[in-house]
Amino acid sequence: MFKFENEQKIFDICGVKIGGQPGELPTVMIGSIFYHKHKIVENEKTGEFDKGKAEELLKREEELMDKTGNPRIIDVCASYPEAFQKFIDFIANTIDGPFIIDGATENVRIAGAKYVEEVGLANRVIYNSITPHIKEEEITALKESKIKSAILLTLNTKKPTILGRLEALEELLKIAGEIGIEKPLVDTTVLDIPDPGPVSKAIYRVKEKYGLPAGAGIHNAVDRWRERTKLDSYKYALASSVANVTSIIMGADF
Repeated sequence: MFKFENEQKIFDICGVKIGGQPGELPTVMIGSIFYHKHKIVENEKTGEFDKGKAEELLKREEELMDKTGNPRIIDVCASYPEAFQKFIDFIANTIDGPFIIDGATENVRIAGAKYVEEVGLANRVIYNSITPHIKEEEITALKESKIKSAILLTLNTKKPTILGRLEALEELLKIAGEIGIEKPLVDTTVLDIPDPGPVSKAIYRVKEKYGLPAGAGIHNAVDRWRERTKLDSYKYALASSVANVTSIIMGADF
């Protein structure tokens, strides 16, 4: 296992440690819930959902965490502000530790940030995400929210290369500093099917240069593959595993 020459930062986010040298800490699992068209969601506008099935999913993930030793962070998704509050309340009251707030639009993200500040949950929250295209209204809401951890999404549509991602990160770090983000997590951004390789190399480059925790939703590349629908469950699991391992061997923290 290789080691980076630069010091590797480790952030403790409400009890979950993330970052460090390859192999120093277990890779953090991030699983999404209440996402668009998630079967357990009954009304994505009002936030009605099957509580029993949601609890079952969280229990299964907890069992997997205990079995593997990989800590978890729940990614709480929402498309509407009213629903977001209900989803956040449920997760905050059901699990211990940190969770991600992941709004589908700027307005939803802002509503989520304001809500967690109002109810005193900002210290448990990771904001998903800060992009190079963030607008002033969202920046202001984040400043006022007291959220100290956020995902920096290295989205560079004009230059979707490893170098383009690193250039985007330079801008993102300035924005995060302005907001007051103390624990940034860098997502090197999966855009298309061939991305697991370049995205994994970008993770390596981020940790090599900045020493920041970095990772990506590598499985998204598999899910965007049209041929995926022809795969049985075993082959799909195999494809996802290979994609995820690609980033982990390059130092991914999540």
